[in-house]
Amino acid sequence: MGNLPKANKDLGQHFLVDQRVISTICNDHKEIDAIIEVGPGPAVLSKTLSEKESPYYIIEKDTRFEPLLAPLTDPDKLYITDALKFDWPSFFKQHSLENKHCWLVSNLPYNISVPLLMAFMKQAPIKSMSLMFQKEVGIKVIDIPGAKNDMSSLKALAQTYFDCSTLLKVAPGAFSPPPKVDSIVVSFARKEKPVVSLEEFQYFEDLLRKLFQFKRKQLRSVCKSWLSSDVLEEIFETTGIDPKRRAETLTLEEIYKFYRHLCS
Repeated sequence: MGNLPKANKDLGQHFLVDQRVISTICNDHKEIDAIIEVGPGPAVLSKTLSEKESPYYIIEKDTRFEPLLAPLTDPDKLYITDALKFDWPSFFKQHSLENKHCWLVSNLPYNISVPLLMAFMKQAPIKSMSLMFQKEVGIKVIDIPGAKNDMSSLKALAQTYFDCSTLLKVAPGAFSPPPKVDSIVVSFARKEKPVVSLEEFQYFEDLLRKLFQFKRKQLRSVCKSWLSSDVLEEIFETTGIDPKRRAETLTLEEIYKFYRHLCS
């Protein structure tokens, strides 16, 4: 990989150097109209992605990497900016991507992986994603064999809007510098007709935040701070959910029942 620049700890940088992992990620999704890479850093995945036929867009916060990235795409497709502050609707409109199939690829900085995933999920043109997570975050998105696999608000959101699967597990030695934890790459494919529409995302997210704010407490105790006793008892009776259950034990179907009854 040549001499990589020093990783910026403040940005949570760990540079991928394992060629097998790089190749697997770069070939995860094929039937696409555009590729968006977020946080490419020293262009580890970028050269391979830039050689594909689809238009290639880059979003990178670290200005040190602009000289490496600039030759790989057109000037109007390179954004040296913070992905957390990125104006996605304007970006899709500017490049006429509103009705296209965009594939987003990212080795997510560990310290901001969750807010970035939340931002990505809300964007309808992002139809598929290949995202690297710290393993403990990946467990909050998909079920991993051997792990506890409790329900979480992040898992409920991700699995409502995407079919999620493990693309591969990645050991610390695949990075420079090696992180202290294992990583996992998750492949996402957007569902055409999710049970909860994308237009309802914010309302659904708000409910999940409330349900899971104290995920180990009994549901009745958690919900009584924002729902009246009458409404709460009606929901539990109608849905058949035991009020003594904890949010982390709920299934997606039970969460949908709770949400729909609350919205009715």
